[in-house]
Amino acid sequence: MIQRKLFRLKLPSGMQALGERTLVMGVLNVTPDSFSDGGKFFRVEDAVKAALAMERAGADILDIGAESTRPGSEGISGEEELERLLPVLQGLRGRLKIPVSIDTQKSRVAEMAIGAGAEMLNDISGLRHDPKMAEVAARSGVPIVLMHMRGTPRTMQRSPWAKDVVKDVLGGLRESAAIARKAGVRKSQIIVDPGIGFGKSFAQNYELLAKLPALAMLGYPLLVGTSRKGFLGAALARDGKPLPANERIWGTAATVAAGILQGAHIVRVHDVEEMVQVARVTDCLLHPNLRPKNIDD
Repeated sequence: MIQRKLFRLKLPSGMQALGERTLVMGVLNVTPDSFSDGGKFFRVEDAVKAALAMERAGADILDIGAESTRPGSEGISGEEELERLLPVLQGLRGRLKIPVSIDTQKSRVAEMAIGAGAEMLNDISGLRHDPKMAEVAARSGVPIVLMHMRGTPRTMQRSPWAKDVVKDVLGGLRESAAIARKAGVRKSQIIVDPGIGFGKSFAQNYELLAKLPALAMLGYPLLVGTSRKGFLGAALARDGKPLPANERIWGTAATVAAGILQGAHIVRVHDVEEMVQVARVTDCLLHPNLRPKNIDD
């Protein structure tokens, strides 16, 4: 276990502390083809209902993505992304009390989403797809998550892998942060994500989780997303076949707990209610002030 450094993010709706307890980011994919829940929340009414349910289940942040980034995906236009995204944001405005993060690689989508009420950006390309994303973040002042990805969603799960995955991720995240800082993004508004499952071998994903403290040395809050990913399915394989994505909840729980104990400030998950429980109990190991007292104390 390590002691997490404390940070404070400035959101349009107010300040958000990081490190006092783990924040749970709920994943809402408004796509027909995401790897774990493709099509489930593609209809606006279903997406709005799911978002409100995640809030009730204890999510601290809602991360909405309108473009699938599953291995092998080709991507969509910004116009199509906005057609999926904006109606959901409009349906949630005034109803959702937790901040909304937008999972996008496109600056125009990011700018329009912020105008529709989004308070954070989450760029899986680490500003490599569209460097103007940094300008949007700087101009709007919202926090931005910079993720490490080796390659693109279409190519990322093809070898060769990095020889030293920790060195590769550290170098990539430093470059992304430098782009953001050069564009005027405040250091205090940057969050980094090692990109578990994005251009890493199954074994490297486990190595990154075990060595998260090395990434904490960058001086930014850490977001970790392991939920339902392929490296879990491989470890839990039955009869030589990977465990299906919707059956990986206990594997996800193990990695969420491990990530928190290794320094993660935010965990990005699909199964909010269950992972809130995992986070709260794991936080009790890190923070004595969060431990419950006996009823008769």
